[in-house]
Amino acid sequence: MSACFARHQTHAALDRLSDRRLLRDNGYCDGRWVREPSGAAFPVSDPASGTPLAYVSTLGAEMTTKAVEAAQAALKPWQALTPQARAAILMRWHDLILAAKDDLALIMTLEQGKPLAESLGEIDYAASFVSFYAEEGKRVSAEGVASHLPGAAMSVSRVPVGAVGLVTPWNFPSAMLTRKAAAALAAGCSVVAHPSSHTPLSALALAELAERAGFAPGLFNVLTGEAATIVGTMCADTRLRAISFTGSTEIGRMIAAQCAPSVKRLVMELGGHAPFIVFEDADIERAVDIAMDAKFATSGQDCLAANRIYVQRALYDAFVERFADRTRALKLGNGLDAGVDIGPLMHERAVAKAAEHVADAKGRGARLMAGGTAGRPGPLYFAPTVLADVPDDALIMREETFAPVAAITPFDTEDEVIARANDSEYGLVAYVVTRDAARAARLSSALEYGMVAVNRVKITGAPVPFGGVKQSGLGREGSRHGLEAFTDLKYVCLDLA
Repeated sequence: MSACFARHQTHAALDRLSDRRLLRDNGYCDGRWVREPSGAAFPVSDPASGTPLAYVSTLGAEMTTKAVEAAQAALKPWQALTPQARAAILMRWHDLILAAKDDLALIMTLEQGKPLAESLGEIDYAASFVSFYAEEGKRVSAEGVASHLPGAAMSVSRVPVGAVGLVTPWNFPSAMLTRKAAAALAAGCSVVAHPSSHTPLSALALAELAERAGFAPGLFNVLTGEAATIVGTMCADTRLRAISFTGSTEIGRMIAAQCAPSVKRLVMELGGHAPFIVFEDADIERAVDIAMDAKFATSGQDCLAANRIYVQRALYDAFVERFADRTRALKLGNGLDAGVDIGPLMHERAVAKAAEHVADAKGRGARLMAGGTAGRPGPLYFAPTVLADVPDDALIMREETFAPVAAITPFDTEDEVIARANDSEYGLVAYVVTRDAARAARLSSALEYGMVAVNRVKITGAPVPFGGVKQSGLGREGSRHGLEAFTDLKYVCLDLA
């Protein structure tokens, strides 16, 4: 095994790692740390400074096929274990994740940029999926069917769908992998995972811990490299019976098309464009608190981020003023520095899109209340921004921004704001702030979203069926539904004669 620090490490913060073996630069296939014979590798850099962290192996189609073969070979021995035995292995993984929490969070902040406090929280979140599914896997059971045929007994059971492919994003590089992998493994499936090339180090660290936990070779594979090559090969391989993907709606459509010839099971958590609706009866300080958290967590790079903030006209001016004041007080900087609220964005495209949305909104009459600038303290930073009086035809009101840019607009009536909020191809999450219980019930029913948060921002967790409607996704992750997504129903009709 070769650890990642063997190549070109220059980032001083890596010296803070307690366990340098968690930093890996090779892919993980069939229980081995692998590179292509050519030695091809891609750089992973700290978005806060641009400093290289690692040069990670660029695996290709041949290694992807080997990983699928290994996953296929690992299936029957894993399925032969009792759910309790599988749970014990998963719980060892869970315990190792929590024991390595500080190192895993440091790796995450270095490659993703989010403030260290958020990274620490994500490791807890990631571990929670492993413990939840370790227990949930014990409760997958058969159900009886009252026979409608004389002399027959009927049963329905859930069986593992088979080897599965997982494609994970860069904004939550640990939690999105464990949410998928723990569910699949608990269901009796084996896994071939492809993490984002922006943040592969978190996934490789989890693979190192999985190996220590006793995962058999081939059960959990992590392939690093070009998404088009690796994911394309995964989609085409008929031995992978499901693909779970978290990412943009645009890429989700492409994956769905590539999976169509083999009729794979698809679980997709795609784009979001969350409306945040504040009614005039709301407590304004509470509303601003919730809106700040909903907008600026993960530096705005979150599919659950409030993208369109609608405030009823009687409260509008006061809300805008308070929200802008709070936004101007946010600290922008390196996620490893104390007190930082907003870290760098992931790449140049994100900065360019944020700037485009701000310029477009201003050109359509929006008022810039805070921020609006990029480039300080580094090229991937974008200042926390507030736009007021944003018209519905502005780009930011129609596209997911994925940046710390808040768009605020007034509304007058309940029916009006429901129509405006639902006027989107997306349907992941919506937020409602009101002290009127009947109104909260009406909005929860009328909003065309898979999840609705009423008077709070934190709604996620392992027991929650996370997912959206319309073009925000297919299926659910988390909860028992997330495990069932990796199973098939098998019906047996037994003749009793």
